[in-house]
Amino acid sequence: MDERVIGRSGQRASVIGLGTWQLGADWGEVEEKDALAVLDAAVESGVTFLDTADVYGDGRSEQTIATFLRARPELDILVATKMGRRAEQLPENYVLDNFRAWNDRSRRNLGVDRIDLVQLHCPPTPVYSSDEVFDALDTLVEEGRIARYGVSVETCEEALTAIARPGVTSVQIILNAFRMKPLAQVLPAAEKAGVGIIARVPLASGLLSGKYTKDTVFPENDHRTYNRHGEAFDQGETFSGVDYATGVEAAAEFSALAPQGYTPAQLALRWILQQPGVTTVIPGARSAEQALANAATAALPPLSPETLTAIRDLYDRRIKAQVETRW
Repeated sequence: MDERVIGRSGQRASVIGLGTWQLGADWGEVEEKDALAVLDAAVESGVTFLDTADVYGDGRSEQTIATFLRARPELDILVATKMGRRAEQLPENYVLDNFRAWNDRSRRNLGVDRIDLVQLHCPPTPVYSSDEVFDALDTLVEEGRIARYGVSVETCEEALTAIARPGVTSVQIILNAFRMKPLAQVLPAAEKAGVGIIARVPLASGLLSGKYTKDTVFPENDHRTYNRHGEAFDQGETFSGVDYATGVEAAAEFSALAPQGYTPAQLALRWILQQPGVTTVIPGARSAEQALANAATAALPPLSPETLTAIRDLYDRRIKAQVETRW
């Protein structure tokens, strides 16, 4: 699988990575053997970038990755984690002492002395404008705790603020066929500044797979049940902030645009890969079969201009008004 350099860092990531929220929590139950099978299928398909967070299963996702990599010491995998969401979301909690404590816990969970990439995990907006926060992150690099740092954001405005910071390696942002606003300013600004773009929520929480109907019922412990209106965290994390009924109808129209040989999910991932400035896209997977299908997208031919135009038209007609004023 092709790799791209993550901005100015020199670090490399496969164009299709693996998001591991599903392996921790909030997507129904996933047994460890199934989680390990997902990781195995992904790396055997060429995935070299794993994204996790200290809050996924309260560390379970990090620990599962550590278990997998201990058994496969020959692998050259870049592991990115995130920190900050286990604490009350107040700007004053984003200080060096807390960073060290959070980092210590993640390093124990991952079984490493130094983490490849640590990202602030969608912190309160004022955090992105704090010199002290980024000085503290620089200190973690100087102390050898982390190799590089980046941010995960909710809004385009937060992304642009972070991109202006000289030490930021990457910005992780929701980008998919139902969330196109980052194309206008964020991706060009990141490319100009030498900042990598990690595209998350690429399937709009599964909507763009085309598998769901208005009658689909998700488990009670799945965020697609309990966070549809932002009850637990930012609403944009669930179905990209799109109203579910609207999303299902638009996803059916999207699925019909898939060229021969593509699944709807592969169409969604391929669309992201063709956006200038994207470094890697990190779909999750609940099964080895899903991981294999996601990784196979990297070998599919580019989408035609006609298909790209049709996807944009769908977004403009059905989705844009719902999401662009908020994120």
